[in-house]
Amino acid sequence: MLIRDARPDDWPAIWPFMRDIAAAGETFSWDRGISEESAWERWFPGLPGRTVVAVEGGSVLGTAVSGPNHEGPAAHVATASFMVDPAHAGRGAGRALGRHVLDQARADGFRAMQFNAVVETNTRAVGLWRSLGMEIVGTLPQAFHHPVHGYVGLLVMYQLL
Repeated sequence: MLIRDARPDDWPAIWPFMRDIAAAGETFSWDRGISEESAWERWFPGLPGRTVVAVEGGSVLGTAVSGPNHEGPAAHVATASFMVDPAHAGRGAGRALGRHVLDQARADGFRAMQFNAVVETNTRAVGLWRSLGMEIVGTLPQAFHHPVHGYVGLLVMYQLL
């Protein structure tokens, strides 16, 4: 599996699973009917943001976007978001993307990584991020309306780099 910078010609492979993940409303805090244009703008923010893909055998397995969580005096803390194509789940793409993003944030001089909104019922993601050194530093009770579980918490996860 190769993690590389995303290119515009990766978008046709990314958008279908991104659209489906957003529409499901179970793990991502985007409008369930997000437009392709809005998704593109969020996922390809330009520098200092970075967008990468996990590819194997010519297929895009997943993608991540990262960059500063805030501006000015808080710009030394990075943030990231991840989406893995459900058709390729369980192949290690999320772990590879997570490691890459954390390593890149260190190399870019960030002092910490903060995930702002990990849905607490997304136990696979929570377990993965914890295994990569992220700690739960807070829970926003009932901050996410899950289509099956109702109102559940959003976790804030953090790691000094």
